[in-house]
Amino acid sequence: MKRFVPFLLAILALAAPGMGRAETGSWVKSGPVEARLVASVQGVGDLAKIPLGLEVRLEPGWKTYWRTPGDAGFAPRLDWSESRNLKATELIYPAPHRFTVLGFETAGYDAEVLFPIAATPAEPGKPLDLALKAELLVCSTICVPEMVALSLSIPEGPATPGPSANDIARAQSLVPGDGRASGLTVTAVRGQGAVLEVEVTAREPMVAPDVFVETDPPVTFAAPKSQFLDGDRRAILRMDATDPTPGLDLAGRAMTLTVVDGNRSVEAPATAAAGLGGGAGAAPAGLLAMLGVALLGGLILNLMPCVLPVLSLKLLSIVQHGGRAPAAVRAGFLASAAGILTSFLILAGALVAVKAAGGAVGWGIQFQQPLFLVFMVVLVTLFAANLWGLFELPLPRAVADRLGGPEGQGLGGQFATGAFATLLATPCSAPFLGTAVGFALARGALEVFAIFAALGVGLALPYLLIAAFPRAARLLPRPGRWMVALRRVLGGALALTALWLLSVLVVQVGEVPALAVAVLMGGLVASLWLGRRLAETARWAGAALAGLLAVVAFAVPAVFGPSAGAAPVAESTAARWTVFDEAAIREQVAAGRTVFVDVTADWCITCQANKKLVLNRGTVAQRLEDAGTVTAMRADWTRPDESIARYLARHGRYGIPFNIVYGPGAPEGIALPELLTEGAVLDALDRASGKIKS
Repeated sequence: MKRFVPFLLAILALAAPGMGRAETGSWVKSGPVEARLVASVQGVGDLAKIPLGLEVRLEPGWKTYWRTPGDAGFAPRLDWSESRNLKATELIYPAPHRFTVLGFETAGYDAEVLFPIAATPAEPGKPLDLALKAELLVCSTICVPEMVALSLSIPEGPATPGPSANDIARAQSLVPGDGRASGLTVTAVRGQGAVLEVEVTAREPMVAPDVFVETDPPVTFAAPKSQFLDGDRRAILRMDATDPTPGLDLAGRAMTLTVVDGNRSVEAPATAAAGLGGGAGAAPAGLLAMLGVALLGGLILNLMPCVLPVLSLKLLSIVQHGGRAPAAVRAGFLASAAGILTSFLILAGALVAVKAAGGAVGWGIQFQQPLFLVFMVVLVTLFAANLWGLFELPLPRAVADRLGGPEGQGLGGQFATGAFATLLATPCSAPFLGTAVGFALARGALEVFAIFAALGVGLALPYLLIAAFPRAARLLPRPGRWMVALRRVLGGALALTALWLLSVLVVQVGEVPALAVAVLMGGLVASLWLGRRLAETARWAGAALAGLLAVVAFAVPAVFGPSAGAAPVAESTAARWTVFDEAAIREQVAAGRTVFVDVTADWCITCQANKKLVLNRGTVAQRLEDAGTVTAMRADWTRPDESIARYLARHGRYGIPFNIVYGPGAPEGIALPELLTEGAVLDALDRASGKIKS
């Protein structure tokens, strides 16, 4: 029996209060909220302050409040009176979100939040037994105060990191600081009557900054209207008090400002100077500037590789205009421009509807849908077959006369060419386009339609220039037999586009369904070819068979399903890339590593160009392969992924490619432009690693 005594004593010692390692507290649920206490350390050590956390989870549709809740609500109320060896605590608040409901402005958190807590023991080195009664006001369509009783014991022993250390560190990184880490700085505060103006500068461009004001007596403000300057690195945020007291004048008022832009934030004390500097037109000025950015982005989109297949149709259209009257030339190019603009407005309307329904929105996300890919494969195949002369669609003479020409050469065909250009442009992201789309989708329907209209005008600008100077078409060679060879070459270019779309479909639905669609398209072309060579009465049979094969192709995704045999999402062919894990970014940075995040998709031509020209070659590839100092993460958005969509939205991005670099020198990340260069990537890696100062 004696030989078992040491073993039993060891078991009792581990089980005795205050002698074991600290565990996270148990979850306690009350109504739509559950909470627990957690600690960063397994023992109290000799720490003067012990880092804790109050972790809160909320059911969907519910929220709780920040330290200054706004028009309604109250902050968490904590009672520690039943704790032992606890002298004091300080509850620390991460940056809040704004909630606007029925004209009421509140600030707080939804889904989940971890509040860091600094606990001061009465006797350092002694066990700390925590007992907390936390009263939390949670609201959805109704508001309910909920009480949870929580406990946690931290024993004597070394203050080694516990299982929740990383979670608490991430929460602490979300607490607004002095701006050195986030790169945000409050440079000026001005007040006049019930209007407040806050000027903010940033190291990296801002997307959707918000500001929360704390002053005594309290004043609640509506969401700010933003004017962006200096490449979006300076913003003037103008706010109106929602329910001002008579005679309110904010000039000379002391206040604390919390500025939040995505996952960046800064807290700054300030005193409002008298007068306003932004003027009454701050918001419209910001929109006007962004319209110019969108116009330039749409124009550059003409040069992107995803639009190159459409240039074949443009080239053929221009050649066919050779020798025609200026009025006919002008009408044709205006019709193509109208097709582009109409398509952009339809796309804007669809995005507004999806956004209003609570769905994920973004540039090019329709390429995540197998049915849309099949539609594009069929459409491109038919365009190619038409260029090869396998079929024509003769219109009734009256209709053809109204459209301005026979067999698709009139205004209807030119309009369709513009619409087709828009469809194939959407998987590309040009410089300035991402900034414009992000600005629009972070705001209301008016901004979305205005920005997308400007993008459409930019893409249509070459057409509009020819329409303005139609006599330039006379410089082109006149139509002739040489156009037959040209049509075949251009049809081949569109056939290659169809093959690319099929490669994207492989990722969406798997190899077998994509191969089935490819076989059906081959049968469609063969049917049209045979029909062209048969008697007049049999040609309709070939056309009918081709139409049947196209219909069957649309049924393939429904039969096989969106994930049957599909390639795994976020898988990279390069061994150095790891699957995207947002939660691991902070851990890697805390360990002194640099993290490079590449959000990409197989349907994004710009993404593929970035990989081929920059990421997979030369010095950049060598740096990313340095597993000792760099973690390369790839987020594959080829198929819908809510976590990636939320990550993009938090950074104010609604399209890809999106590349960002984190590190000890840039814990909030350094966002890169849509089109990567070796110099830009290497500079961001150096800055993030702390080798050079920002």
